[in-house]
Amino acid sequence: MGKIIVSGASGGFGHAAASKLLHMGCEVIALTRSPDKVADLAERGAEVRAADFDDLEGLTKAMEGGEKLLLISTLRVGERVEQHRNAVEAAKANGVKHVVYTSIVGGGIKDHPGVEQTDHYETERLIEESGLAYTHLRNSLYADAVATAMAIPALASGHKPENGGAGKVAMVARDDCVNVAVGVLTQDGHENKAYDVTGPEAMTIHQAVAMIADMAGKPIAVEDVDDEGMYQYFDSLGVARKASDIKPDGPIPWASEGMVTFGQSIREGFMDVVSDTVEKITGKKPQSLKSVLEANKGAWPQ
Repeated sequence: MGKIIVSGASGGFGHAAASKLLHMGCEVIALTRSPDKVADLAERGAEVRAADFDDLEGLTKAMEGGEKLLLISTLRVGERVEQHRNAVEAAKANGVKHVVYTSIVGGGIKDHPGVEQTDHYETERLIEESGLAYTHLRNSLYADAVATAMAIPALASGHKPENGGAGKVAMVARDDCVNVAVGVLTQDGHENKAYDVTGPEAMTIHQAVAMIADMAGKPIAVEDVDDEGMYQYFDSLGVARKASDIKPDGPIPWASEGMVTFGQSIREGFMDVVSDTVEKITGKKPQSLKSVLEANKGAWPQ
């Protein structure tokens, strides 16, 4: 097997994937804007290369010698398709044969309310049009995000506004998504396919929050709001509405537009998908939301 390029290697997903690939004896090219953050991967034999998705020339040089690319979607929701285009062009220029892309449930739907899904839809199309072999991993909402980014402020305030309504989503452990990606990169037969990657059970955000409250022994009042009410909540936290309004190096690197339209897509049923992908590719059943909550409970406010 040739060298596997892992983008975003200093991020949680990329670092975990690179680490698992190294453990399996694979040759890894780890791309990151911050090489000092992945010194541990270099010590274990990874070729760590500095790469910036906004710099096509530098990115092309960084991908030299790779056979497969794990393309982890960048964080700039609403503006990242050009970054992904650069990555695909750099891969093609280097003769990379297979691009494994971290997409999202609903990423294959053209007219989707979520700006997240719109980004992913456009990226899936440009990968397919490149002529490279592809595998789209349409990951569901991370259970880890529910256990931290959602649970901690809700427990701290005892209150959570929500625009997802009665819509359901099968929250998935990030580690299960990483294991699926590693499986696809190291097994045969996954070329030119798209997989929904989900947890074992679809539930509403109300049900998830009730589980958090029960485990913490603290009440959390969930207030159903419309999309504008959700925007106003994020406004009160100082979150920019659009990616173009994010302050460079500011305290909040994401925009509320992605979060609000994500809630809308849950409410309208676009996220109500349960698949057996995790078990089929990894041989293990997906982790439940409850088990992920248990693993993160130590970070919750007392």
